[in-house]
Amino acid sequence: MYKTILIGFDDSLHSKAALIEAANRIKKHGGKLILVHAVYFDVEEFGIAPEQLEKRLKEGEKACVQAKTMLNSEFGIDVQSLLCEGDPPTVIVDIAKEKKADLIMLGTYGRKGLNRLLMGSVTSQVLVNSPVDVLVVKKPCTECTGEYKSILVPFDGSAPSQKALNRACLLAKTDNAELQILYVIPRYEEMVEFFKSSSIKNSLLLEAQKIIGTAKGIASELGVSVKDEIQEGNAAEKIVETSNKLNNDLIVMGSYGYSGVNKALIGSTAERVITNASRPILVVR
Repeated sequence: MYKTILIGFDDSLHSKAALIEAANRIKKHGGKLILVHAVYFDVEEFGIAPEQLEKRLKEGEKACVQAKTMLNSEFGIDVQSLLCEGDPPTVIVDIAKEKKADLIMLGTYGRKGLNRLLMGSVTSQVLVNSPVDVLVVKKPCTECTGEYKSILVPFDGSAPSQKALNRACLLAKTDNAELQILYVIPRYEEMVEFFKSSSIKNSLLLEAQKIIGTAKGIASELGVSVKDEIQEGNAAEKIVETSNKLNNDLIVMGSYGYSGVNKALIGSTAERVITNASRPILVVR
């Protein structure tokens, strides 16, 4: 399904987890792996201590060599590694385009070591600008298998969520995985600042069932059987809660989903799910 996977690698524990996840995937299904390590050249920083640039480049080269050696010995995979100067998210996206990668994989926190995803981080900037799907890995290396047996797809009927469902169906067929569709009814009171009546509540439920029906029809056409669930409340919270309850291996989401924006992910459902979920999230372009 994914033939060329590009890893944004900074030698952190989370990027190593992404690397092992990708290696497992390629070992099971074939494909090509490209490892990219970018060293950002900050003019002000290196103007004060110019030796730091050379030091970081050497550290990056060492990390890439060690990663390649590990992947070759443990997985039997030959990896192309690229050591570059530049802003990491820009480098990752540009090389993905140049090498015609069809998937970018990243560890969530990277070198920043933050305990949550922040706009402006490498991950968030890649998500905004990537021309291809992005898989965000959020688990320790010991749990990385590269295979998914239980997939959750938040679905709202939008074009991005339909693309996500199509991709999830292909993954489910490849891995023989169980597929769960989730629709979250938004809080009507928050939308119109008014309490909903029983008739409005029934209308929202009927609309939810219609949307779920659309999703089941798409999956059926692709030869995939699905389970479905309807929740009510904050979309991001319910997605995370449901994935925890079902112990899914993967969450597959459209690029913009419930927020309906086509640019920065600030405040969007996707960003909040990536911030709070404890399992990998595939963001489909």
